[in-house]
Formats: sequence, structure tokens, C-alpha cells
Amino acid sequence: MISVSHLTKQYGDLTVLKDISTEIKKGEVISIIGPSGTGKSTFLRCLNRLEEPSGGTIRINGVDLLGRTTNVSTLRQQMNMVFQGFNLFSHLSVLENLTIAPIKLRGTPVAQAEAKAMDLLRLVGLGEKAESFPDELSGGQKQRVAIARCLAMDPDIILFDEPTSALDPTTVSEVLAVIRRLARDGMTMVIVTHEMDFARDVSNRVFFMDEGLIYEEGTPEQIFDQPQREKTRAFINRIRTVSWRIASPDYDLYAMNADIEAFSEKHMLPKALRQKLLLIVEEGLQLHAPFLGAAALNLSVGYAEKTDAIELVWESVGPAANPIDRAQLADDMGLRLIENMTEGLTYERTGETNRLSMRMRR
Repeated sequence: MISVSHLTKQYGDLTVLKDISTEIKKGEVISIIGPSGTGKSTFLRCLNRLEEPSGGTIRINGVDLLGRTTNVSTLRQQMNMVFQGFNLFSHLSVLENLTIAPIKLRGTPVAQAEAKAMDLLRLVGLGEKAESFPDELSGGQKQRVAIARCLAMDPDIILFDEPTSALDPTTVSEVLAVIRRLARDGMTMVIVTHEMDFARDVSNRVFFMDEGLIYEEGTPEQIFDQPQREKTRAFINRIRTVSWRIASPDYDLYAMNADIEAFSEKHMLPKALRQKLLLIVEEGLQLHAPFLGAAALNLSVGYAEKTDAIELVWESVGPAANPIDRAQLADDMGLRLIENMTEGLTYERTGETNRLSMRMRR
């Protein structure tokens, strides 16, 4: 139903979308997740031509959305959009908000439009609010009216731009329940959302966007349980990191320890765990000491909020340097200490990069 090829969007020198190509089939529910400011909403608005793409093509049911002779208004009736800010007409009743477009754009008789509007309001649980005005509704009720208003135009596709971001947490679930029902009924939907459990539950596919790209895509199981790329993994597991670049043997260990203490305090790590982390870092630096003159060492410590795990990664680019090769160690006491406090201790050589990774035992 939607075919996107080499889509780009620029604002002056700022490139927001970079060469996006994808296809969305009839009946699919696509959730788009990722950090703020990575182009998710811009991508959605380009699909509806609320933003003018800088390059590429978009086809909706085979029609070129960007063609000079394309009737964009007609295409938007096929592909409607629900915004995070509701965008209801405050001077019209709920019923009038649903009937104005079918009557004015399609010439639907008033009685027919009103009958359908009432059916849709009952579908979203708001039949009794037909004569109310938007200011008399809660945020969740307004968003359900906005969804019903979209459905009043019989769209083939609905685009949702963070439909729950403006809602009180107590009303989020009522909106998500309506979207779940539409998914069960086979509505084709593209949803930008920060609700990870919802995205996992409702989607056929998930797009993880970062830096203006669809950085990784797959089934919910693939994206949430087995992400293949590092940024996806960090986002899904809510990994918070702190890192250092150690360019010489004369590094400032005291400043590094202070950074680790601050990082641990920020994420409320127990004191015993902080002391263990400090010890692992110190012993790890000793293992790398013979190689520090040959190449700079990058150390990152990541805390995964979702799994409550702490991982350390040491990387250097240059000659092969395996710091846990016992044959190269004069004394393996430091290595044994690290082995007792960690698991998954591995060294890899990829191209010119040395990588030592480990996960702390809790």
C-alpha cells in the first residue's frame, strides 16, 4: 500500500531523513521507535505530504504522491492521520467534528453522516459524548474522538504521530485499546510511539530509526529480544553509558574513578557494586597497560536499566593486543580477579580493532 524509495528531507544544511526505502503492505501495523529528534515524525508527515520531501518517491496504492498532477487531498482521504495534539475543532460538538469532513468533502447526506458518526463513537466508547464539546473531554477522550474522526472518512491507512504523548498516564491505556482493536480488524497503520510494550504487542514489524535512517527493522521479537545492531540494543535495553579515551600510560585514574562514582550514584547502583566496578576498571587498565603506548584505548561502561546489567567494553585500533592472553602475562592475579567478578569475558579481533567485553556479576 505504501512504497517509499530513496526518501530524503532537508532543512537548509540539516538533513533529517537520509535515503529511506521501505514498503508497507495492506493490513500491516508498523511501529516506529527511536530516540527523539531522529526523524520519526518527519517521516510520517512526509508520507502524508504535510512535509515536502527533498528527494525520492512515495507511492500510495500505486499513485505517485509527489507527482505534479496528483490530487493530494484525495490521497489524504485514503491515508488519514492522528496527531498527538488531537486537532479537534473546539467550537464544534463531538458529533459535528466527525461529520464535517464527510459532508463537506464527500457530499455525504447529513443523516447518513450522523448515523455513521454515532456508530464510530460507540466503537471508541464515546457514544454518550456526541453532543459534548472537546473542552469537556479528557485528553484520552479527545484522542479517541480524533481516531473516530479519521475512521469517518473510511481511510485505507491511518498514520499515528505519538498518539499518547500528550496524555495523562491514566488515559493512555484507553487510547491504546482502541488502536489494538483497529489492528485486530486489519487496518493498515503506521505508528510513531514511545510505548515499547504496546509496539511489541500490536505490530507486525518495528522500525528503529536513528540519525534519519531506518537503522534496523524486523518483527517485534527480533527488535525487542534479539536486536542485531548496537544502537538498537542500547535503546531497547535503555542502556546508559559513560566512556573515556585513554591515550597514554599517564591517564588520570582519580578523575576516572570520580566519573564512575557519579555515574553509579546517578543510576542508584548499590555501594558494593560501585566498589566492584571500580576494581574491575582498575584491574582492566593494568591488563591493558603494556599496550597503551601503541594505541589509544576507549573504555565504555554501560548500565542497562531494563535488565539491570552492567557491561564494560575496551577497544583499541592498532596491532593485535589480547590483554587476557595468560601466556603474555607476568602475573595473572588481576585477570583472576576480573574473572571472579564478571561473566561473558571475551576478546575479539575484528579488522584492526581489539575488543574486550565483559558483564559484571551481580
